[in-house]
Order: sequence, then structure tokens, then C-alpha cells
Amino acid sequence: MVPHALALAAILLITLNLRPGATTLGPVLQEVSASLGLTGGTAGLLAALPGLCFGAVGFIAVRVAARMGLSAAVLGGAALVVIGLTARALVGGTGPFLAFTLLALAGMALGNVLVPAWIKLHSGGHGVLYMTVYSVVLTAGGSLGALVTAPLAAAGGAEGWRWALGAWAVVALAPVAAWLLVVRRTGRDFPAVDDGRGCGPSLLRSPSAIALTVLFGLQSMNAYVQFAWLPQVLRDAGLAAGTSGSVVAVISACGVVGSLLMPTVISRSRSLVPWIVAFGLVTAVGYVGLLIAPVAGAWVWALILGVGGFAFPTVLALLPVLSRDPHVTARLSGFVQPLGYLLAAIGPFVVGLVHQATGGWTVALVLMAGSGVLMALTGLRVSGRTLVDDELAAARR
Repeated sequence: MVPHALALAAILLITLNLRPGATTLGPVLQEVSASLGLTGGTAGLLAALPGLCFGAVGFIAVRVAARMGLSAAVLGGAALVVIGLTARALVGGTGPFLAFTLLALAGMALGNVLVPAWIKLHSGGHGVLYMTVYSVVLTAGGSLGALVTAPLAAAGGAEGWRWALGAWAVVALAPVAAWLLVVRRTGRDFPAVDDGRGCGPSLLRSPSAIALTVLFGLQSMNAYVQFAWLPQVLRDAGLAAGTSGSVVAVISACGVVGSLLMPTVISRSRSLVPWIVAFGLVTAVGYVGLLIAPVAGAWVWALILGVGGFAFPTVLALLPVLSRDPHVTARLSGFVQPLGYLLAAIGPFVVGLVHQATGGWTVALVLMAGSGVLMALTGLRVSGRTLVDDELAAARR
């Protein structure tokens, strides 16, 4: 049994470190590129790594936990974050920088998948509190990374980006210490295999599961494009690095509000159509605004894009809403998140290539505005709340 105070602290600390490794690069990408000689394509690959890694590792995270135990696997992920963030701040070549970034992201990916499962197993009567902390701190950690990295880099001189990125390795030491204590309490903890009720037809035969995956992928793609490229878009338009990072932090901070608000909205709304359509359309409006007035309206467009980002907690909240059996819920989560993250990885890479090919941001922003429209259209399919269980049952017949 893990004491409540230790469990709460462990969840808070690990969750705080599941996003900064991805969101801290955008505000200093120009300095990193200049120092390491990154091309536009390589920078685009770097921007795409979070989605690629979160998706790929998401497919194997449960197998890792089955071998090591949930707590030990989360601890291992936290250790990978420390090693990766420390090493990438010290290396001098493009290849090693990419490799150690990948290592850190792999550690974060383990936490993405396994921390909710750990909460399910160990929460006792505190499940709602723990999941609320997880959802809110996950978003807050990404916002904090975008907010403080550029000022830290500016204070560090010519190679200040190394200090700014390396500082997060120090922060990541805290969850390692906390989860060492957790592992001593839990031992090799892994939930028993279910009785087979979760088995059945492939989720590819569920239109709602596919639509939810596409919606998750499109929203996550927008988030990673914003983390990776929006600071540079604003810097190229004339904003200072620190201000650009702060603007992106506003988008992330809006996600905290969405994480608190959307589960209640979903439970009380008869129809999600107005919400889903609104999130997609305001996302499109935000990108169009960046085309028209990137400097004068930067804060306004950030707020608008932040509201569009409410789609992320909406998708997470819909996972249990669109399923009846808990085993179907688990299958749905394991289907939507990894595939969605892989889809999300396409956006930052394409944006980098388009920017390199065109020498500007107009085409890229137009494409991203189009993705907002696609979000609205895809969301219509899941707004009807057709249960995935029923679609799978129909597929058996």
C-alpha cells in the first residue's frame, strides 16, 4: 500500500516532467539549429520526434510494465528522462542530440501510458483526485517548459540554450527519488490479466474508434506544431524570444482550464456537436490570425488557439464515455493514443519541410488552418456518442 501523500507527490512529480522535454525546444530552436548546424528538414524531424516516440513506445509500454511491474517501469522511464535531458545538453553533434532527445522522450512515453494505469491500480478512494492532478499538471508542465526556457537561455550567454535545456534534467531528478520510494512499497506490481472479455474484433472495424483516433491525432499534431514552430513564427515576425515563448505558454495554460472544464461539460451536454465544431473552427481562426497580424494580435491568437486545444482533454474524457466495458475502454485507449501520436508526428515534420521549401510561414499556416476544419468534421462522428462496444458487437455478427 502506497501512502496517500507519497502517491500524490509521486504522481505530481512524474507528470510535471512528461512534457517539458518536448516543449522546451521550440523557444530555443533557432539557437540549437545555429549551434549544431541543423537543416530545416532535421529541425522538422526533431519537432516530429515527440509524436513518433510517444506513439511507438506507447505500443510496447504495457509489455515493459508486465516484465518490470508498473512502478518499476515508471521509475525506469523517469531515469531515461534524466539521462536523455542531461546528455543532449552536453553533446556537440546533430546525431547525438537527436538520439538523446529520443531517449528522454521514450522515458516520457512510458509515463504517458503507465501513470494512468498505476493510478487505476493504486488509487484506492483517491482516483478522481489523482487523475485530476495528472491531467492538470501534465498540461501545466508543458506550459512551464515553454515559458521559462527562453529566459534561461538568454541569461546563459552564447551557449545558454545548453543551460536552459539541461536545467530540466535537474528538475527530472525529483520523480526518480519519489518513485524509488514507491517501488520499495509496491514491489513488482502489475494487474492480473483480464478474463478475455476485452478480446473481440479489431477496433479498425469501429468507425467511432477510428474517428476518435483521427481527432486525437489532429489535435496533438496542432499542439506539437505550436510547441515546435510557433515560437519561431513569432520570432521571425519580430517578437523577442522570451515573448514568443510566453505566447506559446498561454496556449498550454489554456489546456489546464480545458482539463478541469471538459469532463463536466461532456457529462452534462446533450450534444457535443457545438463544442467539437467550435474547437476546430477557432483553431482555424487562430492560424489565419497569425497570418494577418502575428505581432499585434499574438496574445489574442494564442488564447483562441488555446481554446481550440480544449479538444485534447475532450478526447481523453471521451475514452470512457464512448465505451461500456472497462476492457473495451483499455483497448480503446491503447488504440487511440499510440496511433494518434504517430499521426501527430507528421505535422511538425511537414511544417519544417514546407518552411524550408518556401522560405516563409504562409503556406504552413494555411495548411494548419485547414487541419482545424478537418478537426471539426472528424469530431462530428464522435459527437453522436455511439458506443464502440456496440460497433464491435455488430462487427461480430
